[in-house]
Amino acid sequence: MTSPTVRSTAALARARLAAAGGFATQGLVFISLTTRLPDFSDRWRLSEIELSGLLLMMVLLAGVGSVLAEKLASRQDSATLLRGGLATIAVAVPVMALAPALGLFVGGMAAYGVALGVVDASTNMQAVALEHRYGRPILPSFHGAWTLGGLTGSAITLATAHLPLELTAVLGVVPLVALAGPFLRRVGDPVSSGPRVEVPWRPIIVVGLAMVLFYMVDTAAFTWGPTYLDHVFPTPSSLVALATFPYLLASGAMRLAGDGAVARFGPVAVLRIGALVACGGLAVVVFAPTWQVAVLGFLVMGAGVAVIAPLSFSAAARIAGDAGDDDPSLRHARVDAVIGRFNQFNYLGALLGAVLTGVVGAGDLRIGFAVPMVLVLGIVPLARAFGGGANSQPGL
Repeated sequence: MTSPTVRSTAALARARLAAAGGFATQGLVFISLTTRLPDFSDRWRLSEIELSGLLLMMVLLAGVGSVLAEKLASRQDSATLLRGGLATIAVAVPVMALAPALGLFVGGMAAYGVALGVVDASTNMQAVALEHRYGRPILPSFHGAWTLGGLTGSAITLATAHLPLELTAVLGVVPLVALAGPFLRRVGDPVSSGPRVEVPWRPIIVVGLAMVLFYMVDTAAFTWGPTYLDHVFPTPSSLVALATFPYLLASGAMRLAGDGAVARFGPVAVLRIGALVACGGLAVVVFAPTWQVAVLGFLVMGAGVAVIAPLSFSAAARIAGDAGDDDPSLRHARVDAVIGRFNQFNYLGALLGAVLTGVVGAGDLRIGFAVPMVLVLGIVPLARAFGGGANSQPGL
C-alpha cells in the first residue's frame, strides 16, 4: 500500500508539472502571437501608430486582468482563476486568427489582454504556493518554463511563417490541454468578506521596484533589440531576430539553473551579481562595433536579469505571508491577492521599458539602450529587501 507521504509527494509533483505547463503555455502563446503581429498588421492595414495603440490597449487590459485576479483571490483559489484565464485564451486566440472584421479582431485581442493578466497572476500564485510546500527555491524554474514556451513559440512561427495566418487559431488547443492539469488547490474554506489582516505594502513596493527595473530591460530587449540590430548595423534582415533568441536562451538556461544557485548563494548575492552582469551585457550592446558583438551583449544581458522576476514574486509572497495571522486559508488568500496586485509591476515596467528606450533612443538607439544599462544597477541596493527568512520562502 502506498503511504500518505508518498501520495502527497506525488500529488505535489503533478501540481508542479501542471503549473509549469501553465507558464509554458503562456510563453508559447504570447511569443507566437507577438511574432505574428507584422502579419496581423498587414492583414488589417494597420499603421505603426494604430498597432502601437492596440498593443497599449492589450497591456492596459492585462493590468485589469491582474487586478481582477487580485479581487477574486479572496473567494476563488488560484487553480480556478488559472483555468478561467486559460479557457478565455483558448477562445480569444481563434477569434483573433479567424476574425472576418477588424472589430472582432480587436475584441479578441482585448479578451486576450484580460486573460493574459489573469494567467500571469494565477500562475505565479500557484508557483509561490508550491515553493512554500517544497520548502526550497523553485520559482526560477517555473519562469524558465515560460521562457522555454516562448522559444517554442518562436520556433513555431519560423517554421510556419509561409502558411496562412488563419492556422494560428490552432494555438487555442494548447491552453485547453493545459487547463486540465491537476493544479494545487487552496487548503481550507473560501475567505469571507470579514476583517482582513493589513498587508505590509512598503517592503513589497521596494521589491516591486526591482521587478519594474527587470521588465524595463526585458521589454527593451524584446521590443527594440531586433530594430537595434537592423538600424545600427548592416545586419542581414534574416538575422535581426538574433537579438531575441540568445537573450531567451540565456535567460531560460539561467532560470532552470536558478533554483540551485539561489539555494546555495541566497537571493541577495544572486541578484547583485546578476545586475552587474546585465549592466555589462548592456554596455556591450551600447558600445558594440559590430552586430555580432551586440548579439553577444544580448546573450549576457539575458543571463544577468533572468532570475529577478521569479525572486521578486517569491520575496513579495514571503513578506505578505509573514503579516501576522495563523489561519492557513486566510494567509494563502492574502498571499494570492498580493501576488495579483504585485503582478501589475510587470506591466508598469513593460510600458516604461518600451517608451523610455524608444523616446530616448529616437535619434540613436545606442543612447536608448544606455537607459536600461544605467537603471538596472538599481537592483544592487534593492537586493537587500530580498533577504530575510529561511531561504526567503513565502509564508503561506
